[in-house]
Amino acid sequence: MKIIIGSDHAAFDAKTNVIAFVRELGHAVTDAGPRTTESCDYPDFAQAVCDGISDGTHDCGLLLCGTGIGMSIAANKRRGIRAALCRTILDARFARAHNDANVLCLGARMVGDELIKEMTREFLQTGFDGGRHARRLAKIENLED
Repeated sequence: MKIIIGSDHAAFDAKTNVIAFVRELGHAVTDAGPRTTESCDYPDFAQAVCDGISDGTHDCGLLLCGTGIGMSIAANKRRGIRAALCRTILDARFARAHNDANVLCLGARMVGDELIKEMTREFLQTGFDGGRHARRLAKIENLED
């Protein structure tokens, strides 16, 4: 899969670590920034990741900030983006299986690097269950109109 990953300055180190991990899993990764730990605005990187999904060049994305909250709010402003803030492996599994989330949002100050890796692995390996969940997603898409 082609994955696009972005963060803010608070999650720069976590982003660097998760990029290496996702590559180890065999996925192609685009680093949407930032390039340094200098203070920056998270909506800029949420936009870059969402652009990469919306234009079809990437299958899904990861966004990291201090809590994951700001990134999830910013990403969910975009039509067709289903960003899920996850704090557990089970959250990551159901975000994909039940909600067909295409962006995983993580809080680098809330969870450690190992849990970030395990949630990322779960998110990337879980497929959408469809069925009754597809009906619900259609209703969410109607809300975008």
